[in-house]
Amino acid sequence: MTNLELQKTANEIRKGIVTSVHSAKAGHPGGSLSAADIFTYLYFEEMNIDPKNPKMADRDRFVLSKGHTAPGLYATLAERGFFPKEDLVTLRHTGSYLQGHPDMKHIPGVDMSSGSLGQGLSAAVGMAAAGKFDKKDYRVYTLCGDGEIQEGQIWEAAMWAGFKKLDNLVVIVDNNNLQIDGSIDTVCSPYPIDKKFEAFNFHTININGNDFDEIRAAFKEARETKGMPTAIIAKTLKGKGVSFMENAVDWHGKAPNDEEYAIAMEDLEKAGEALCQK
Repeated sequence: MTNLELQKTANEIRKGIVTSVHSAKAGHPGGSLSAADIFTYLYFEEMNIDPKNPKMADRDRFVLSKGHTAPGLYATLAERGFFPKEDLVTLRHTGSYLQGHPDMKHIPGVDMSSGSLGQGLSAAVGMAAAGKFDKKDYRVYTLCGDGEIQEGQIWEAAMWAGFKKLDNLVVIVDNNNLQIDGSIDTVCSPYPIDKKFEAFNFHTININGNDFDEIRAAFKEARETKGMPTAIIAKTLKGKGVSFMENAVDWHGKAPNDEEYAIAMEDLEKAGEALCQK
C-alpha cells in the first residue's frame, strides 16, 4: 500500500476505535489512537497473515502486550477482514466476543490473550524461540506501552531474547509519554529507552511512530537485522486524530459521551476528506 492508502486506512481504524469505546461506555482510546498507524502498517503491509485462515501455521505472530488498547487491535482486525466491522459496537458488552482485553480463544486473528501488563513480551519471546527451534520463517511482533516497560518482567524477557539472538522478534514501544497516572518521566522514568534495550543486546531504532515513511523504514531495517532482536522506539501522540484527546492524560482510559463522540467523529471525517483531496 502507498503511504496515502495507509493513512486513509489508519483514519478508518481510528473511527472504529472511537465508535467501539463510545458504544462500550468504557475502554482505552488514548493509547489505541496513538498506535493506530503502527497497527495499520503491521496488518496491511508488514505481516504475513490471512484473514481467511487466521491459524495459518506459517503466519507472522502479533502480541498486544499493552492489552488494554484492545480497541485499536480490534478495529484493525475488523478493517483487515478478520471479523465484521459491525461487531465493534459490541465491545465490552455481555456476551460479546470482543471483551476489554484480547482473547485468543474467541477472537479471530488474536495470537495471545493479554492484559496483565509486562507479560506479553514474554509470550512473544516464547513464540520467537519456538520459531527458531522449529526452523520456521515466521516473525513475531509485540507492542508494549512505555508505561508498561516499568514492569520487571519486560526486562527478564528482553535479557533472554537478546541472549538467544532472536532476530525474528520485533518489539515496538508505543512511546506516547503518558500513562494512567501522568507523564511516564514523572511516574517512573524508563528513559533512555533505546539505551536500555541496547544493554540487553537489541538493535534499536528510534522513529516518529505516526509517520509512515519512518515506520516503513524501521520495519525494513528490522527485517535486515541479523543475530539480534530489534526494538523500535516509536514516539507517538496519545489520542492522535481526535482534537480534545491529543496529549491529554485524561483520555487514557475513559469513553467519550455522545457530544464528545460527535466531535471526535467530525474530526476524523474531516481528516478523511482531507486525505481524499491529496
